[in-house]
Amino acid sequence: MTGRTEWPGDGPDSSRAEKAPPPQEPAERARAICLRLLTGSPRTRKQLADALRKKEIPDEVAEEVLSRFEDVGLIDDAAFAGAWVESRHHGRGLARRALARELRTKGVEQTLIQEAVERLDSEREEATARELVDRKLRATRGLDRDRRLRRLAGMLARKGYPEGMALRVVRQALEAEGEDTDGLDEPF
Repeated sequence: MTGRTEWPGDGPDSSRAEKAPPPQEPAERARAICLRLLTGSPRTRKQLADALRKKEIPDEVAEEVLSRFEDVGLIDDAAFAGAWVESRHHGRGLARRALARELRTKGVEQTLIQEAVERLDSEREEATARELVDRKLRATRGLDRDRRLRRLAGMLARKGYPEGMALRVVRQALEAEGEDTDGLDEPF
């Protein structure tokens, strides 16, 4: 005997590092997966369901865990949609149409999307469009009027602003700079 206490499984043939942890119950795994994902950032129920499906958690177990998380308020698609709209509109200048599209891809129900994007009124949306154009206006100086119009209106279109609003906002910004905007009423 070497004076060292031997533990079961110790010996030349085994090491603790090689042993797999005991298998977890599917519900336990599902809770751990959801908690880990929710720790990083808020998620929709669909995003969590997709993650559980990818980890091969049985559907009935996933449904039970997700329902429990909803009951205790860890999953709240309405709050997620509201926060998403506020954050992405303020941070990226996205319009209601683009925000609704993003929320649909995240699996938020249409009624919740509608409620969230309706909080963003058209006056605020237009004010944000003006701010975006004002920031980009300087970079277009020196270009001909039509090219400036296309660039600025295209930028707003990519962010989900309606064509009419985009054209109006860009036209007003160009007029404020002294640019002649006669003939710019045609759609771009």
